[in-house]
Amino acid sequence: MNFHRIGWLMVICCLGIAGCTSTPTAQDKSLGNLVVVAPQAPDGRFQLELAKLTDIMAKEAEQLDAESMGQLLYRRGSLYDALGLITLARIDFNRALDYQPRLADAYNYLGIHYTQLGQFEYAYEAFEAVLELEPEHPYAYLNRGVAGYYDHRFDLANDDLQHYFEADPSDPYRAIWRFLAAVEEGDPQRAQQQLAKARLEHSNDAWAWGLVDLYIGVMSEDEFLSSYATQGLAADETLAERMCESYFYLGKLKQLEGEWDTAAVYFRLALTTNVYMFLEHRYAAIEMDWSQQQANAARAN
Repeated sequence: MNFHRIGWLMVICCLGIAGCTSTPTAQDKSLGNLVVVAPQAPDGRFQLELAKLTDIMAKEAEQLDAESMGQLLYRRGSLYDALGLITLARIDFNRALDYQPRLADAYNYLGIHYTQLGQFEYAYEAFEAVLELEPEHPYAYLNRGVAGYYDHRFDLANDDLQHYFEADPSDPYRAIWRFLAAVEEGDPQRAQQQLAKARLEHSNDAWAWGLVDLYIGVMSEDEFLSSYATQGLAADETLAERMCESYFYLGKLKQLEGEWDTAAVYFRLALTTNVYMFLEHRYAAIEMDWSQQQANAARAN
């Protein structure tokens, strides 16, 4: 969406008095506009490659040096991960590191898996290993920041997510995660102003800036679902991928608005897309459980 600069300045000013919460409703009317997509089918190419790698390792194990075996195990682990088989993936990543201890990406995957399992100390150790081996790793600060977010160590999360944002301010997902951590640290108005400022100064044609518009209130949820979320798919993007992200960030928005039941619905929908590689799918189960707990607690009170 294109907005005039004066419009954004007005948004930023208005956010100084706008809150981040609204009165919860029994059932969010916007759910009537939901786009429910078919789950993404397992990639046949991944499965074929998986079979070939397993065959190579079974037949040529004695001829492979440590570096080659480590790379093959790492690649097979990444394929298992993409297919949602994270236990098998974790086994291969650990085995890959036995052969090749300097595989930063293997540590990065392990850190993500430990975060999903709530084993945060192991996650931090893995991400520290990534940054020691590859200080400019493209995703380690994001993933360590997300670990801090789910571990409720919001000061650490803010530091890492700020660093991640500054590396590429034109990426709307970086602005959103910085915003989510800043809200939890206790200053939602400042966080929202910061998000609007990022939109004003760094926005481009990336579709996810529409998510930012949603969060700062210049696009309604109905408009987002009915006429924005499914438009302009890239050539290499599927509808399931787009809606996995949409459902997740809509769920986070409904949490901020105190609409816990609706948030749980959105996270459940994100899980049904089966887009296992996306961060939004990885953490949707945690968010769904948390939202349901909060909804139950609200009803009990």
